[in-house]
Amino acid sequence: MFIGEYQHTIDAKGRLFIPAKFREGLGDKFILTKGLDGCLFVYPPKDWTALEQKMRSLPFTRADARAFMRFFFSGATECEVDRQGRILIPSNLREYAGLEKETMIIGVSSRVEIWARQRWEEYSMTASASADEIAEKIVDFDLGI
Repeated sequence: MFIGEYQHTIDAKGRLFIPAKFREGLGDKFILTKGLDGCLFVYPPKDWTALEQKMRSLPFTRADARAFMRFFFSGATECEVDRQGRILIPSNLREYAGLEKETMIIGVSSRVEIWARQRWEEYSMTASASADEIAEKIVDFDLGI
């Protein structure tokens, strides 16, 4: 399980340090792809494989399913951690997520998300302001919160 948030900088070559706690759960190689809300999603191999299997069951006859699969898989890449605990984020993914210097790396249960720091702060403020409203909407999921 991935939890917490960490602030790190991305260097001029596009390398980003991944916190040790997250590297333990991700392993030496993992999948990085375009996420929702303008961030990047990071999955350990076993969770990526499970997600891929679920996505294969989407009806390819539906345009929205095809579009989402293209979005999700076309941006995916396998990352390998170097000796300093960094990964190289490809330029297309850095551009998608607006990653320039300051980043936030957050744990979201089964995945890690990488955000441009300013984008995360803006999103976080909006989400915090509406947390009660969101909680009311998901009450039917019986989370026991």
